[in-house]
Amino acid sequence: VQLQACGGGLVQPGGSLRLSCAASGNIFSINVMGWYRQAPGKQRELVAGVTGGGTTNYADSVKGRFTISRDNAKNTVCLQMNSLIPDDTAVYYCNAEVRPGFWSGYRTYWGQGTQVTVSS
Repeated sequence: VQLQACGGGLVQPGGSLRLSCAASGNIFSINVMGWYRQAPGKQRELVAGVTGGGTTNYADSVKGRFTISRDNAKNTVCLQMNSLIPDDTAVYYCNAEVRPGFWSGYRTYWGQGTQVTVSS
């Protein structure tokens, strides 16, 4: 199973970015998909997650500004980030709990990370 993320970049404060992540490989089903981020000198933290049924969860710091969405048919998850602030600067990682086969349990997979920099 591979997770391929894209969409990071440099944006001015108040701007927007959209991150996308696609899961591919041996996939029987996917439970939760989400986005984490890690800023320099800080621990990796959950930004947002979404279940297969569409239930979402957000970090308090991004509520009202970020929106997570998912396409179950395409095994993709997106993160729309609006009203970006410098504190949002970090490497963003997509994450998925994947069941590779009928007889398999769920395993956690990570994308390669994409840099988001918010600066004027």
